[in-house]
Amino acid sequence: MIGKKGKFLTAVMAGVVALSLVGCGTTTQQPGTPAAPKEEPTVTLNGAGATFPQPLYSAMFDKYHQDHPKITINYQGVGSGAGIKQINEQTVDFGASDGPMTDAQLKDAKGGKLIHIPATLGATAVAYSLPNNPQNLKIAPDVLADIFLGKIKKWNDARITADNPEAKLPDLAINVAHRSDGSGTTFNFVDYLSSISPEWKSKVGVGTSVNWPVGVGGKGNAGVAGAIKQNEGTIGYVELAYAKQNKIPVALIKNKAGKWVAPSLQGASAAAAGATIPDDYRVSIVNAPGDASYPISTFTWLLVYEKQTDKVKGETLVTLVKWMIHDGQNLSEGLDYAKLPANLVTRLDATLKTITY
Repeated sequence: MIGKKGKFLTAVMAGVVALSLVGCGTTTQQPGTPAAPKEEPTVTLNGAGATFPQPLYSAMFDKYHQDHPKITINYQGVGSGAGIKQINEQTVDFGASDGPMTDAQLKDAKGGKLIHIPATLGATAVAYSLPNNPQNLKIAPDVLADIFLGKIKKWNDARITADNPEAKLPDLAINVAHRSDGSGTTFNFVDYLSSISPEWKSKVGVGTSVNWPVGVGGKGNAGVAGAIKQNEGTIGYVELAYAKQNKIPVALIKNKAGKWVAPSLQGASAAAAGATIPDDYRVSIVNAPGDASYPISTFTWLLVYEKQTDKVKGETLVTLVKWMIHDGQNLSEGLDYAKLPANLVTRLDATLKTITY
């Protein structure tokens, strides 16, 4: 039983509690109470560029949207050349390219300094279509260059049959398929040809678009893959995932160490492992040393402005890119792309911190 004094003290204490709630407000966080999560804004990011990583980017962006329903990423695989142009003109939030931008292209960027962020790496496969589709044809570097120079015209040419004595190669004209659009896959392929053929380097050179000596063009990796698959006797170059998806045979290429190697994740990783990567991440890893290195390998880059003019979009973009180089890498190998080396990811984390809003 509570006496008068007890009732008085109880009333006083109730008043103190009530006053403390009124004075502090009901939203005041009490010690030991976790902070309420920050609500994610509704944001749409637009990107454009390389088709080389498009299967991986599509999977990454879908997964990210599932985990962050208010964030939508629209990506158009229009080729690296178009991606560079659009980010330079600031018509997209990020670009994508398989070939590093030139100094002149970087100078033309209207939004200031552009940062190259390696997002994955992969292999450019030399794919072909022949009667009965013989597997794992061996194509030497000089032979490959001369095919694309138009100097080797038949599949039963002595230089091809010498490396493939067990294959029954037909007396069939070689049709060459290449990209018709500005392409980082093209850059990777012709960068390789320039590294092994002085004639290619002097007559054709390197770029996302070149003046092809022979052949027909296809738009995007998908267009070249389609041209190879649909036209017997055709040879071309595509990102490895496209060759696998279309079930097109791919050639073994002799690497710098003299080993015949097929395009693979392991071969791309081996090529990257021996590379010296500069501070701006613009690097070629074609014809890399090492027994396991696949010689037509490349990084592919996201292109992001260092100074973001829209704070909300800029913060969202950086968070997305950070996810891509960390958790997003878990999607890579299932789609025939190689994971970024761990030491490179650490460097990229530091680079992302330099982006301002």
